[in-house]
Amino acid sequence: MPNLKTRDSTDAEVEALEALCERLGGFDDRVTLEWLDGCMAALIAGPRAITPAEWLPALLGDAWERTFADPADVAQATDTLMARWNVLASQMDAEALFDVPDELRLSPLLGDYSAEQRDALLAEGKLDAEQAKDFPLFGEIWAIGVLEAIDTFADDWAMPDTDSDDIAWFEASLRSLVALTMRDDAELAADLQLRYPGKTLDRDALVDEACFALQDLRCFWVEHAPRHAPRRVEPTPGRNDPCPCGSGIKYKKCHGAAPSVH
Repeated sequence: MPNLKTRDSTDAEVEALEALCERLGGFDDRVTLEWLDGCMAALIAGPRAITPAEWLPALLGDAWERTFADPADVAQATDTLMARWNVLASQMDAEALFDVPDELRLSPLLGDYSAEQRDALLAEGKLDAEQAKDFPLFGEIWAIGVLEAIDTFADDWAMPDTDSDDIAWFEASLRSLVALTMRDDAELAADLQLRYPGKTLDRDALVDEACFALQDLRCFWVEHAPRHAPRRVEPTPGRNDPCPCGSGIKYKKCHGAAPSVH
């Protein structure tokens, strides 16, 4: 039996990660705590293990190197990043997800983007009317991070050869994530009517559905792990056989000859 107990980040770990994101945001304004958390969740859910050495430059360009240039600073920033990474990996442990598929284990770091928070910021003069129009929806920035990570590694996420039911299920899971980014009420209502006919989902429920979708995608890729074609090794000709290069000379006196030592 897998250990089904999930761990979440401590307040200190979240504060450290938020400070890291604020520094990165000075070189890449997309980077927020919520966005980065979505990116990492998608990377963990994906088809293969990806190291920070690969995904950091792919997602952030040179922002990481520009922000954390000193070796000690880099080490501390990496430790902060990996503390959250390990929590997310634990929450999306495939063995546990398969054992209890109906349990919501993923707990994303989401900002307070409620209507009440927007109105409070407007009243305090920290937000103007124009900015209020673009005020994020609850879970939107996290979903954008998830989708940007998937898009960055789109080759990895290419749909494998499988049956039509799997394809439909895969696309519906992605749609649950896209739904969090829909800002047009009519578009969202039409999408939800197709996927949840006769049901009404509030924003909290949409976030839960997106988290379940990412958990399901994690399980999908475990079951449909990309299989790399075996490396073909050509047989080595015998020393007295003709060299395969077509020279007409024996292999031992042509491409099979030992290199000369000068």
